[in-house]
Amino acid sequence: MTVPLAPPQTYSLDQYRQLEESAEDRHEYHDGQITPMTGGTLEHAKLISQLIFLFCLALQNTEFEVYGGDIRIWIPEQNRGLYPDLSIIAGEPLLTANRRDEVLNPCLVLEVLSSSTEAYDRGKKFRYYRSIPSLQDYLLVSQTEPLMEHYHRDEADRWILTPYSALEATLTLPTVNLEVALAQVYQGVTFPDNSL
Repeated sequence: MTVPLAPPQTYSLDQYRQLEESAEDRHEYHDGQITPMTGGTLEHAKLISQLIFLFCLALQNTEFEVYGGDIRIWIPEQNRGLYPDLSIIAGEPLLTANRRDEVLNPCLVLEVLSSSTEAYDRGKKFRYYRSIPSLQDYLLVSQTEPLMEHYHRDEADRWILTPYSALEATLTLPTVNLEVALAQVYQGVTFPDNSL
């Protein structure tokens, strides 16, 4: 006799926010469903910390503020709450109902790719992010080779891809007036033997 699977529990947005305030781990919200965030590798953590450091250093005394993965991006059009690895906000953060953990207006979002999330980061998650009116730049960062893929929204609302695929390359982000060498981003990161 086969026991039918119970349908997944659906949470209201208020229930999710209450749970997230006291949760030890982070969870994304997907239109009533709660999805736990996966853990990362040493390379993943190192890349995020280096990117936060480099971006903070380059953007100090500007209108841009850099945030790590603890700030949730709320996307009302998609009814989703997502945690990017890094986000940048221009000017004052627009908050959801005066919450201090949920913002509406990133101009840049960055994800470090992993084998378990790469398809999602390139597909549905990018589609969700694209619906944010303030978002101008989406960065995907490989942890297995020196590769950063920069998607930029142009005046016609098209997303243009520029890949940077060598340690000698320099990433250019005109929205935040920033240039950073991939050699700095990947300094100290160990790649698998077959990546170079």
